[in-house]
Amino acid sequence: MGEEARLATVLNVNDDAANRYLVNRILEMSGYHVLEAATGMAALLMAEEHRPDVIVLDVKLPDISGYEVCARLRSNAATAAIAVMHTSATFVTPDKKVQGLEGGADAYLTQPYEPSELIATVRSLLRLRHAEQQARLRTDQLIEMDRRKDEFLAMLAHELRNPLAAIMTAIGILERKAPSDTKEARMHGIIQRQTHHLARLVDDLLDVSRITRGKVELRQEPVSLTATFQQVLAILRPRVESRGLKLEVHLPRAPLWLEGDATRLEQVFTNLVDNAAKYTDEGSVTVELFQEGVDGTAQAVLRVKDTGIGISPEKLPAMFELFAQADTSLERSRGGLGIGLTLVRTLVRMHGGTVEATSGGPGQGSEFVVRLPLLPADRAPLSTGANLLDARRARRILLVEDNSDARQSMRDLLELWGHQVAVAPDGVRGVALALEHAPDLALVDIGLPGMDGFQVARTLRERVGQGLRLVALSGYGDPESYQQALKAGFDVHLTKPVRPADLDRVLSNL
Repeated sequence: MGEEARLATVLNVNDDAANRYLVNRILEMSGYHVLEAATGMAALLMAEEHRPDVIVLDVKLPDISGYEVCARLRSNAATAAIAVMHTSATFVTPDKKVQGLEGGADAYLTQPYEPSELIATVRSLLRLRHAEQQARLRTDQLIEMDRRKDEFLAMLAHELRNPLAAIMTAIGILERKAPSDTKEARMHGIIQRQTHHLARLVDDLLDVSRITRGKVELRQEPVSLTATFQQVLAILRPRVESRGLKLEVHLPRAPLWLEGDATRLEQVFTNLVDNAAKYTDEGSVTVELFQEGVDGTAQAVLRVKDTGIGISPEKLPAMFELFAQADTSLERSRGGLGIGLTLVRTLVRMHGGTVEATSGGPGQGSEFVVRLPLLPADRAPLSTGANLLDARRARRILLVEDNSDARQSMRDLLELWGHQVAVAPDGVRGVALALEHAPDLALVDIGLPGMDGFQVARTLRERVGQGLRLVALSGYGDPESYQQALKAGFDVHLTKPVRPADLDRVLSNL
């Protein structure tokens, strides 16, 4: 007699008293704790109250059938996991057995049966139930581990973005002054490229968690693909050319408008061009953006072609899968996390587009083609508008940031742009300075000690009103943080590290 027999409880449901007694004795002699019921309704009540491990359920009952009892057990969350064994002396045809098993029963015995057959079936159901319990427990553990992993990644991204924000802002200041010699210029370029690369890795690392949970969201608005791609190329060109590669670019003169998320589209373009450069040792990377089709079916086509290491036929179908990489050598000289192309496919699909990869094989280079639906002509903006960077004017700005390096570097950058800047290291002093100096705009870090950025925003909205423009600075870039910032009263949410060009664009637009 095993441990499971001494601990297991069996509910025996049968309206025939003699039959019920006989089954009770067989089960009790095998070491099981036995409960009994004579009707279907009584069985349902006892099942919910006592939660037996197994129910031996006769099909023919005086009130409701065993089929109905089983269906109700399965529909009740409290009893759905209980193992059910149908028994019957009359409903013994194959179609009746199929009906019982299809209706949720785990086993079906035809009476009369041998005691050993009954006990063997009960033990089998107990083993099955134990395995299911272990699987559910493991699933719950995995869900909890996944939740903790997501929290860790979010915290890691936040902690990494704070120092990156200070470095990136300092780079913006260094760029204002011409380097004294070629070596200094080269060092500036290295710092800039590697900081942008590190920032993108942090974003990709966090995005993979969002993708697996289906948490990636788009902030959609009319976007000019031509202008967006020009901004990306301004950053990527030095990075590509520093590898000794030639970057050939063919962009349309007219803007190509679509409904989308500019930041996410930049991420798509950056990953594709960066990927092409990373896997190309010599030669060129060619980028082409153009329109295909006519109004109503028009789409933008982006081609990114390289002369790099190529992709073998067996790896090509899996290139967009998570953690798939063309370079699987031990030295991992190409770097990367194997996340970028998965992000590309996910974001392109979310924009209603497609992406495909082709290659002639190893050493033959690769080509990635993205197709995105364009806005009809009657919905496209008439023009791209004036250059926002030219719209800059001096503002009174309050900066609330607890990281001293980030606070100082951003203050220096804003003052270089001609703004008057007051700074505060915490929320309480930030609110006091806002009430004292009446700034045009406040840049507020979310993760402040004591009074956090959300509380600062709500307080300023109550005491200053809607005239003050509020910009949230946060190491958390998930959609929940964005929505929470808007609810708290912020006008804009910027994820650290904030590129100087993006900050300037936001200030000018506000």
